[in-house]
Amino acid sequence: MRCVRLFLLAVLLVSGVGHAAETEPMPPHATFTLPSKKLRETRRINVYTPPGYDAAKGVRYPVLYMPDGGEQEDFPHVATTVDTAIRAGEMRPVILVGIENTERRRDMTGPTQVEEDKKIAPRVGGSAAFRAFLRDELMPHVRRKYRVTDETAIIGESLAGLFIMETFFLQPGMFSTAIALSPSLWWNNEECVRKAGERLKARPNLKATLYIASAGDDVASEAGRLAEVLRANAPTGLQWKYEPRPDLLHANIYRSLEATVLREAFAPASTKVLP
Repeated sequence: MRCVRLFLLAVLLVSGVGHAAETEPMPPHATFTLPSKKLRETRRINVYTPPGYDAAKGVRYPVLYMPDGGEQEDFPHVATTVDTAIRAGEMRPVILVGIENTERRRDMTGPTQVEEDKKIAPRVGGSAAFRAFLRDELMPHVRRKYRVTDETAIIGESLAGLFIMETFFLQPGMFSTAIALSPSLWWNNEECVRKAGERLKARPNLKATLYIASAGDDVASEAGRLAEVLRANAPTGLQWKYEPRPDLLHANIYRSLEATVLREAFAPASTKVLP
């Protein structure tokens, strides 16, 4: 287990997970900056609105949020996937909000007592501040600026998947649907897994949708153990699905699964949705 964790730490350090080498083609979208008191910095935000948004003045839309949402990160391929699915009638129209990174490993991680974890970046453990930025600054701004419903979702991979899982357990009402692809559940000695049971039992009235997938080169036992905890303790209002994908890699699971998962999460009314 320790060797696998060291390997994953090395991958994070050298690869810059969630970053594309250069800008990819993407649908038309808006970009704005938002000063944040919570983070003490200004953040760059990319927003895709679905076809017909400007003309449909009375229509409101769900919102899909994504960390790693810069134009040179994961926003281009997710926006393209969403736009393609909507135009094909395979997905309900949604607004996509991408948050560009400044210090990714600071924002995506909670506190840790594991010295090896702390080596991934000069600063870690800032997830609470990043979550406050989303909850108290970005999401209210989006509600004021765009025509949105109360339905919200979030998608992310690797450390962003860890942030999504932490947010699901610490503030489960924040997003209607949480999609965590290859989440880094090893963080802080698997805290998300260790505390999952008690956190689920504390919220018997929880209503949400959760999707988790693991790749072949992940420490799959962590996600598998979390799935066992969910089987034993998930409230009846929680719809959840765990999908182990040994045929995929940590490096390609996002692009491999996003089209299917998002089509299911935002399926047209006549189609079965996740899980």
